[in-house]
Amino acid sequence: GPSAPRMMGVDGEPVFVDGKLQPLTAHGVVLMSIGFLVDEGSPMIWRGPMASSAVRQMVNDVRWGTEEEPLDLLVIDMPPGTGDIHLTLMENFAVDGVVIVSTPQEIALIDARRAAAMFRKTGATILGVIENMAFFADPSTGRPIPIFGTGGAKAEAANLGVPVLAEIPIEIALRQSGDDGRPLTAGDGAGAAADAFRAAAKRLL
Repeated sequence: GPSAPRMMGVDGEPVFVDGKLQPLTAHGVVLMSIGFLVDEGSPMIWRGPMASSAVRQMVNDVRWGTEEEPLDLLVIDMPPGTGDIHLTLMENFAVDGVVIVSTPQEIALIDARRAAAMFRKTGATILGVIENMAFFADPSTGRPIPIFGTGGAKAEAANLGVPVLAEIPIEIALRQSGDDGRPLTAGDGAGAAADAFRAAAKRLL
């Protein structure tokens, strides 16, 4: 997505070397984003074929790894719901698995269900569900306050027969880290959200 450069705290323009785009690196993560190729303030008015072409280029024309430094995992952050980008990935690349991310509220779960159904139809393995904005911890008591409802993602995971990989709370520190370009789990980041991200990563691996 175009916000990745800001969230990862890296700026620059990828260059072509031997016909391949060289990705940028931040916090030990190799990354590529359309945000490196388009000015932050520019509108992105793309029809489906243009977006699909960009996805193919991001996978095929980027030097993601070398023999000396092979890539561990390639994670692709996709927009919610279903569409040309999702179908392009499933039709053109060998995808090992899919993680469904949703807030607990029913209106968000509608899109999550559609996405899960589409991925199942294309033969993709759904690895699990992550519930984002699962709760806000009361500052005085620590008691979870379910601002966007509760249990929705858990119920959806049960329907799909997959695990809940993490319940990510609403935290000021998490919002701040994205704005500051330093991921919450970089370094010794602590707190419930950082712990949830690390737990999700371990379960996925």
